[in-house]
Amino acid sequence: MFQTLVSFFKTKEVRNKIFFTLAMLVIFKIGTYIPAPGVNPNAFDQAAKGSQGVTDLLNTFGGGALKNFSIFAMGIMPYITASIVMQLLQMDIVPKFSEWAKQGDVGRRKINNVTRYFAIILAFIQSIGMSFQFNNLYGGRLIVSHSVYSYLLIALTLTAGTAFLIWLGDQITQFGVGNGISLIIFAGILSTLPSSIIQAGQQAFVGQEDTSLAWLKIVALIVALVLLTVGAIFVLEAKRKIPIQYAKKQTAQRLGSQATYLPLKVNSAGVIPVIFAMAFFLLPRTLTLFFPKAEWAQQIADTANPSSNIGMVIYIVLIIAFAYFYAFVQVNPEKMADNLKKQGSYVPGIRPGEQTKKYITKVLYRLTFVGSIFLAVIAILPILATKFMGLPRSIQIGGTSLLIVIGVAIETMKSLEAQVNQKEYKGFGGR
Repeated sequence: MFQTLVSFFKTKEVRNKIFFTLAMLVIFKIGTYIPAPGVNPNAFDQAAKGSQGVTDLLNTFGGGALKNFSIFAMGIMPYITASIVMQLLQMDIVPKFSEWAKQGDVGRRKINNVTRYFAIILAFIQSIGMSFQFNNLYGGRLIVSHSVYSYLLIALTLTAGTAFLIWLGDQITQFGVGNGISLIIFAGILSTLPSSIIQAGQQAFVGQEDTSLAWLKIVALIVALVLLTVGAIFVLEAKRKIPIQYAKKQTAQRLGSQATYLPLKVNSAGVIPVIFAMAFFLLPRTLTLFFPKAEWAQQIADTANPSSNIGMVIYIVLIIAFAYFYAFVQVNPEKMADNLKKQGSYVPGIRPGEQTKKYITKVLYRLTFVGSIFLAVIAILPILATKFMGLPRSIQIGGTSLLIVIGVAIETMKSLEAQVNQKEYKGFGGR
């Protein structure tokens, strides 16, 4: 592991990409401390009560930006929400989007542009409701001037902050390492981790005469964290190897036959289903930002809460549904079967073409079921632990955070290793 990290910094191009990525993440973190214009910084120390948990997810993914009501208070969540909507609209709901989805890189760029515009519109709408609601949460002390101009200025600033984060993510993806949007969420989660640990420690030990039970809880949490981490890595990396055979061809230089297989991940969707499910839950709960006194909005918010019984069931169903949806977005059985047929390869005992497509689909269904159940279990375990062990509310989204951190770390490491191997290959070729 240590030698792998050293190899990353030995390669100049990879080292520059790492430093560029770190610099962009530092800019992101600095922005979380810059308050929006027209906001009273002294109101930040007041507890935000009655938010129905809306702030927990945004604050964690945004690196604490929402707690400070900074220029990045909206974070990257409007973009994630827009991505969910665009993915759904491509399922023959909007013919134009479906057509773009089949056009390869050109169509993908068009869809990405529409997603960005839609994300900015969502950010502006949500920022207006957030400004009013947060001002009420802080007893009217958050917004200095209650004029329309002041609220409009704050909304435009928060929207611009979200647009900047989207741009920042694109720069990391293009010039840095890994997926920029995922790394911004990754950095936000890690930056809020110390405060969550401190909060858990204070709740466990402060004011307690007998700390033996508190220590027992801490040890249990550490053991559970280690087990969940090992389990998450195992499932995220687990693959089903489907054997592949090629038609015999006479070659001038044959080095001998080698086993060939088609790798299908147990969890092809990665951590995207959990992120999408949380973002989907966030939509109805933001109604309370616009209608804080409406009972119907409060009832919807209570239902859209994973800690409630109904909300937990809906949460699990959403994770499983998004896992199946995104798995078949990532792995296209029809295209895969067609490529195998063109290459003159086949699955032993399975006819090329339609039969191969059905076989891959069947295997993918089974793998996705196992992977989606695992994601759901990891996501709800912290919620159950919070409910029955009296842990801080910030622990509720610990399962989601854990999966995101592990998933992004694995993908980033793979990206770095691929770039290092590519440079070594070029060097071996004398280029």
